[in-house]
Amino acid sequence: MPVTPFKEIFVFVSGATPQVITETIYALAQQCPPVYPDEVCIITTAPGKQRALQTLITGGMLAALCLEHNIPTATTSFEVITDSEGNELDDLRTVEANESAGNQVAQVLRRLSAQPNCRLHCSLSGGRKSMSYFMGIAFQLFARQWDKLYHVLVSPEFETNEQFFYKPKENRIITTRANDGTTRYLNTDDAEISLVELPLIFLRDKLSSNSASNVRDLVAEGQKEIDSAKIQPALRVDFAEHCIYIGKLSIELIPTQLMLYTTFLRRKDSACVGTHHSSCAGCDACFIPLAELADRRTLEEMALDYEQMYPGNPFKKEELLEKWEEGLETDLLRQHISKINRSLKDQLKDPTLLPFYRIDTIRKYAKSRYGVRLGKRQISFSNSQR
Repeated sequence: MPVTPFKEIFVFVSGATPQVITETIYALAQQCPPVYPDEVCIITTAPGKQRALQTLITGGMLAALCLEHNIPTATTSFEVITDSEGNELDDLRTVEANESAGNQVAQVLRRLSAQPNCRLHCSLSGGRKSMSYFMGIAFQLFARQWDKLYHVLVSPEFETNEQFFYKPKENRIITTRANDGTTRYLNTDDAEISLVELPLIFLRDKLSSNSASNVRDLVAEGQKEIDSAKIQPALRVDFAEHCIYIGKLSIELIPTQLMLYTTFLRRKDSACVGTHHSSCAGCDACFIPLAELADRRTLEEMALDYEQMYPGNPFKKEELLEKWEEGLETDLLRQHISKINRSLKDQLKDPTLLPFYRIDTIRKYAKSRYGVRLGKRQISFSNSQR
């Protein structure tokens, strides 16, 4: 029996034809090396659960598959789709029912993918087409790189045949109804079951949030962040080179200006309340008045970044603090802000990018406050010891 570092969890969406469950388990068991389930989770409607119980569990088809092909017995659980009031649904024929299905599929995948030592094997072959879609989009949002998404392919004459659940080791004769109404006999040796592993882009670690409670909001949040990433190149501060990188564009700043600009960027983490925001439109929580920037304690924080621009020379930091014993003067801060913004304006080729990277100013509580609009997930620091 192969040993893997993962707990293998098979997740299915299922409807009136639970055969896709045993067919997928069979196909994974035929792989090299074989993959066997530790858990089987079936997402379905109330009639779908009854159908699966009658055929797979009490009907014995799942146990028969495991016995015949030496597959270890796994625990089986059902997630029955419910409406907003908790009533189990019989079908997905309304907009509301489909919304509920999407939300529940997303919740199941979010919960299962939170287990660090498991691997998900998800199938979108069963159930209504909308359920297949919801499985695919939820997988894309929550799956890790080692999780798998499949579609099972079965020979047309065996597909949905109520007598066929997997390919037995010994040939069996089963019947089917032809288009002309006559009975045809099929040899199970002729059946082909194959599994397509579906390629996709994993978004779990690419998006700052997947906390929304419904799938529609999850998709909207993800789209907003992708759109933001397309128009906002990442900003990287490189202390060793005394410059910032906006995408591939390098903009050199004198050490004092780089120190000041970095202070605004670090405020994104210390003051930002929008932990899931992909942009800062309408938010100014990280904006700060010049009086606070001119404070001695703020300068001591700034000096930690200033020191990183002169590795091996701690005296530079001390010189800065001795020169400005009371903190930086507000007039000097205004001059540096103006020069930083001028450098950004001169070197950024696309003027539509400037509002994201320049040091912006707003009037709030009768004071001018300063900050940078770029989303904090777009900001990184190279050669930083902080």
